[in-house]
Amino acid sequence: MDVTINAGPAFAMGTITVPPGGSVRVEAGAMAMTRGDISIETSTRGGFMSGLKRSLGGESFFVNDFHSGSGGQVGVAATLPGDMAEVTLDGSGALLVQSGSWIASDPSIQVDSKWGGGKSFFSGEGLILLRCTGAGELLLASYGAIQAFELAPGETLTLDTGHVVAFDDSVQFSVRKAGSWKSTLLGGEGLVTDFTGPGRVWLQTRSSNDLIEWIKKVNPQRNN
Repeated sequence: MDVTINAGPAFAMGTITVPPGGSVRVEAGAMAMTRGDISIETSTRGGFMSGLKRSLGGESFFVNDFHSGSGGQVGVAATLPGDMAEVTLDGSGALLVQSGSWIASDPSIQVDSKWGGGKSFFSGEGLILLRCTGAGELLLASYGAIQAFELAPGETLTLDTGHVVAFDDSVQFSVRKAGSWKSTLLGGEGLVTDFTGPGRVWLQTRSSNDLIEWIKKVNPQRNN
Protein backbone atom coordinates (compact mmCIF):
# COMPACT_ATOMS: atom_id res chain seq x y z
CA MET A 1 0.00 0.00 0.00
CA ASP A 2 1.53 3.27 -1.16
CA VAL A 3 0.35 6.00 1.23
CA THR A 4 1.13 9.71 1.46
CA ILE A 5 -0.02 11.39 4.69
CA ASN A 6 -0.69 15.13 4.49
CA ALA A 7 -1.97 17.81 6.88
CA GLY A 8 -0.87 15.94 10.02
CA PRO A 9 -0.69 15.83 12.93
CA ALA A 10 -3.85 17.92 13.39
CA PHE A 11 -5.99 17.10 10.34
CA ALA A 12 -4.25 14.22 8.61
CA MET A 13 -5.51 12.76 5.36
CA GLY A 14 -4.07 9.66 3.76
CA THR A 15 -3.80 9.49 -0.03
CA ILE A 16 -3.47 5.88 -1.16
CA THR A 17 -2.07 5.26 -4.66
CA VAL A 18 -3.71 2.18 -6.15
CA PRO A 19 -1.60 0.59 -8.93
CA PRO A 20 -3.12 -0.83 -12.13
CA GLY A 21 -4.98 -3.99 -11.19
CA GLY A 22 -4.63 -3.23 -7.47
CA SER A 23 -7.08 -2.57 -4.65
CA VAL A 24 -7.28 -1.24 -1.11
CA ARG A 25 -9.73 -1.98 1.71
CA VAL A 26 -11.20 1.04 3.51
CA GLU A 27 -13.45 1.50 6.55
CA ALA A 28 -16.97 2.44 5.45
CA GLY A 29 -17.41 6.22 5.51
CA ALA A 30 -13.66 7.00 5.60
CA MET A 31 -13.31 7.82 1.89
CA ALA A 32 -12.75 11.55 1.33
CA MET A 33 -11.92 11.56 -2.38
CA THR A 34 -11.03 9.40 -5.38
CA ARG A 35 -8.97 10.29 -8.42
CA GLY A 36 -8.48 8.44 -11.68
CA ASP A 37 -9.78 4.98 -12.49
CA ILE A 38 -11.38 3.86 -9.20
CA SER A 39 -14.39 1.60 -8.64
CA ILE A 40 -15.95 0.61 -5.32
CA GLU A 41 -17.27 -2.71 -4.03
CA THR A 42 -19.12 -2.85 -0.69
CA SER A 43 -19.39 -6.10 1.27
CA THR A 44 -19.07 -7.69 4.70
CA ARG A 45 -15.77 -9.36 3.60
CA GLY A 46 -15.96 -12.79 5.19
CA GLY A 47 -19.71 -13.02 5.51
CA PHE A 48 -22.30 -11.94 8.06
CA MET A 49 -20.41 -13.07 11.16
CA SER A 50 -17.19 -11.31 10.13
CA GLY A 51 -19.12 -8.10 9.58
CA LEU A 52 -20.92 -8.51 12.89
CA LYS A 53 -17.69 -9.05 14.83
CA ARG A 54 -16.12 -5.95 13.24
CA SER A 55 -19.20 -3.91 14.18
CA LEU A 56 -18.89 -5.12 17.79
CA GLY A 57 -15.34 -3.76 17.70
CA GLY A 58 -16.62 -0.28 16.85
CA GLU A 59 -16.04 -0.47 13.09
CA SER A 60 -18.70 -0.54 10.39
CA PHE A 61 -20.53 -3.74 9.52
CA PHE A 62 -19.50 -3.21 5.89
CA VAL A 63 -16.14 -2.38 4.33
CA ASN A 64 -15.37 -0.87 0.94
CA ASP A 65 -12.85 -2.31 -1.50
CA PHE A 66 -11.58 0.23 -4.03
CA HIS A 67 -10.28 -1.30 -7.26
CA SER A 68 -8.39 0.24 -10.16
CA GLY A 69 -7.87 -1.09 -13.66
CA SER A 70 -5.38 1.52 -14.87
CA GLY A 71 -4.34 3.21 -11.60
CA GLY A 72 -5.79 5.88 -9.34
CA GLN A 73 -5.91 7.34 -5.85
CA VAL A 74 -8.17 7.08 -2.81
CA GLY A 75 -8.09 9.72 -0.08
CA VAL A 76 -9.16 8.66 3.43
CA ALA A 77 -9.83 10.67 6.59
CA ALA A 78 -10.91 9.85 10.13
CA THR A 79 -13.95 11.25 11.96
CA LEU A 80 -11.99 13.08 14.66
CA PRO A 81 -9.10 15.51 13.97
CA GLY A 82 -5.71 13.93 14.37
CA ASP A 83 -2.84 12.08 12.77
CA MET A 84 -2.29 8.88 10.81
CA ALA A 85 0.44 6.26 10.79
CA GLU A 86 1.30 3.48 8.35
CA VAL A 87 2.08 0.15 10.03
CA THR A 88 3.67 -2.94 8.47
CA LEU A 89 2.68 -6.50 9.42
CA ASP A 90 5.00 -9.31 8.33
CA GLY A 91 2.55 -12.14 8.91
CA SER A 92 4.25 -13.45 12.06
CA GLY A 93 1.91 -11.83 14.57
CA ALA A 94 -1.23 -9.75 15.05
CA LEU A 95 -1.91 -6.09 15.73
CA LEU A 96 -4.63 -5.22 18.25
CA VAL A 97 -6.33 -1.92 17.40
CA GLN A 98 -8.69 0.15 19.50
CA SER A 99 -12.19 0.87 18.27
CA GLY A 100 -12.24 3.44 15.46
CA SER A 101 -8.51 3.54 14.69
CA TRP A 102 -8.41 1.18 11.69
CA ILE A 103 -8.91 3.24 8.51
CA ALA A 104 -7.50 1.20 5.59
CA SER A 105 -5.28 -1.75 4.74
CA ASP A 106 -4.08 -4.01 2.00
CA PRO A 107 -6.67 -6.66 1.03
CA SER A 108 -4.19 -9.27 2.33
CA ILE A 109 -4.79 -8.03 5.90
CA GLN A 110 -7.62 -9.74 7.78
CA VAL A 111 -9.51 -7.41 10.15
CA ASP A 112 -11.31 -9.43 12.80
CA SER A 113 -12.19 -8.97 16.44
CA LYS A 114 -10.71 -10.28 19.66
CA TRP A 115 -12.61 -10.71 22.94
CA GLY A 116 -11.02 -8.41 25.48
CA GLY A 117 -12.92 -9.68 28.50
CA GLY A 118 -12.85 -7.66 31.69
CA LYS A 119 -9.56 -5.98 30.80
CA SER A 120 -11.02 -4.06 27.89
CA PHE A 121 -14.32 -3.50 29.68
CA PHE A 122 -12.75 -1.81 32.70
CA SER A 123 -10.34 0.17 30.52
CA GLY A 124 -13.30 1.93 28.94
CA GLU A 125 -12.27 0.77 25.46
CA GLY A 126 -15.27 -1.52 24.92
CA LEU A 127 -15.47 -5.29 25.01
CA ILE A 128 -13.85 -5.87 21.63
CA LEU A 129 -10.45 -5.06 20.15
CA LEU A 130 -9.92 -5.37 16.41
CA ARG A 131 -7.36 -8.03 15.54
CA CYS A 132 -5.42 -7.44 12.32
CA THR A 133 -3.39 -10.32 10.86
CA GLY A 134 -1.53 -11.14 7.66
CA ALA A 135 1.30 -9.57 5.70
CA GLY A 136 0.91 -6.06 4.35
CA GLU A 137 0.29 -2.44 5.31
CA LEU A 138 -2.32 -0.83 7.55
CA LEU A 139 -3.28 2.79 8.05
CA LEU A 140 -4.14 3.80 11.62
CA ALA A 141 -5.84 7.03 12.71
CA SER A 142 -5.63 8.81 16.04
CA TYR A 143 -7.32 11.64 17.88
CA GLY A 144 -4.46 14.14 18.18
CA ALA A 145 -0.92 13.26 17.16
CA ILE A 146 0.22 9.64 17.12
CA GLN A 147 3.45 8.33 18.61
CA ALA A 148 5.06 4.89 18.37
CA PHE A 149 7.17 3.09 20.99
CA GLU A 150 9.30 -0.04 20.63
CA LEU A 151 9.41 -1.93 23.94
CA ALA A 152 12.31 -4.23 24.78
CA PRO A 153 11.59 -7.56 26.53
CA GLY A 154 10.41 -6.79 30.05
CA GLU A 155 10.22 -3.03 29.44
CA THR A 156 6.97 -1.41 30.65
CA LEU A 157 5.04 1.56 29.29
CA THR A 158 2.00 2.94 31.13
CA LEU A 159 -0.73 4.81 29.25
CA ASP A 160 -4.00 6.39 30.23
CA THR A 161 -6.52 4.00 28.69
CA GLY A 162 -8.07 6.71 26.51
CA HIS A 163 -4.73 7.32 24.77
CA VAL A 164 -4.19 3.76 23.47
CA VAL A 165 -4.28 3.33 19.66
CA ALA A 166 -2.77 -0.10 18.93
CA PHE A 167 -0.21 -2.66 20.08
CA ASP A 168 1.39 -5.90 18.92
CA ASP A 169 -0.10 -9.08 20.35
CA SER A 170 3.38 -9.95 21.67
CA VAL A 171 2.90 -7.14 24.21
CA GLN A 172 1.30 -8.11 27.51
CA PHE A 173 -1.17 -5.64 29.02
CA SER A 174 -3.02 -5.17 32.29
CA VAL A 175 -5.40 -2.47 33.54
CA ARG A 176 -5.24 -0.89 36.98
CA LYS A 177 -6.09 2.29 38.91
CA ALA A 178 -3.64 5.16 38.40
CA GLY A 179 -3.18 5.37 42.18
CA SER A 180 -5.35 4.97 45.24
CA TRP A 181 -9.13 5.23 45.02
CA LYS A 182 -8.77 8.77 46.41
CA SER A 183 -6.50 9.89 43.57
CA THR A 184 -8.69 8.05 41.05
CA LEU A 185 -11.88 9.77 42.19
CA LEU A 186 -10.55 13.19 43.23
CA GLY A 187 -7.28 13.62 41.33
CA GLY A 188 -8.71 13.37 37.85
CA GLU A 189 -6.73 10.25 36.96
CA GLY A 190 -8.72 7.11 36.28
CA LEU A 191 -7.54 3.78 34.95
CA VAL A 192 -4.24 3.15 33.21
CA THR A 193 -2.90 0.28 31.13
CA ASP A 194 0.54 -1.24 31.68
CA PHE A 195 2.15 -2.62 28.52
CA THR A 196 5.14 -4.96 28.85
CA GLY A 197 7.38 -5.74 25.88
CA PRO A 198 8.59 -6.99 23.59
CA GLY A 199 6.65 -5.25 20.84
CA ARG A 200 5.28 -2.01 19.49
CA VAL A 201 2.74 0.33 21.09
CA TRP A 202 1.07 3.39 19.55
CA LEU A 203 -0.53 6.21 21.55
CA GLN A 204 -2.63 9.25 20.69
CA THR A 205 -1.95 12.60 22.34
CA ARG A 206 -5.64 13.33 22.96
CA SER A 207 -8.43 11.21 24.46
CA SER A 208 -11.87 11.01 22.83
CA ASN A 209 -13.27 9.95 26.21
CA ASP A 210 -12.04 13.23 27.71
CA LEU A 211 -13.60 15.13 24.81
CA ILE A 212 -16.97 13.47 25.42
CA GLU A 213 -16.84 14.29 29.14
CA TRP A 214 -15.93 17.92 28.38
CA ILE A 215 -18.89 18.25 25.99
CA LYS A 216 -21.20 16.83 28.63
CA LYS A 217 -19.90 19.36 31.16
CA VAL A 218 -20.27 22.47 28.97
CA ASN A 219 -23.50 21.30 27.33
CA PRO A 220 -25.42 19.29 29.92
CA GLN A 221 -28.45 17.40 28.68
CA ARG A 222 -31.76 18.05 30.37
CA ASN A 223 -34.31 15.30 30.83
CA ASN A 224 -37.83 16.06 29.66
